[in-house]
Amino acid sequence: MKYAVFASGGKQYKVVEGNIVELEKLKVDEGKTLTFDTVLFYSADGVVKIGQPQLSDITITAKVLGQIKGVKIRVAKFKAKARYRKVYGHRQQLTRVQIESINAGTSKKAKTETTEENKVKETKAKSVTKK
Repeated sequence: MKYAVFASGGKQYKVVEGNIVELEKLKVDEGKTLTFDTVLFYSADGVVKIGQPQLSDITITAKVLGQIKGVKIRVAKFKAKARYRKVYGHRQQLTRVQIESINAGTSKKAKTETTEENKVKETKAKSVTKK
């Protein structure tokens, strides 16, 4: 069984291909495809990879199913003998996604991003030293 753990919105999610997951709200339109590259753990047929802190060669592809609201949470405040009662409600904004695939192997996107980031860092370092 192939599964992975990835991070999104400050939380970690364990997923299998075909799972439907509700994440913290992401600004993505319905029907679009997302790629998560902050994979922390990967396991497939006895092969286990643990990121330190994350795995650069594994990505997770997901399709956005829609934007939804979570379960309503009620918060009540009460002070005895003071006739003070307040009730607040909150519904968290969520994005529902379906995991299409867990891609193991070299990620071209991850490699290009790191090389571009290195180039930007090098140019910034050069500009700082010239001044």
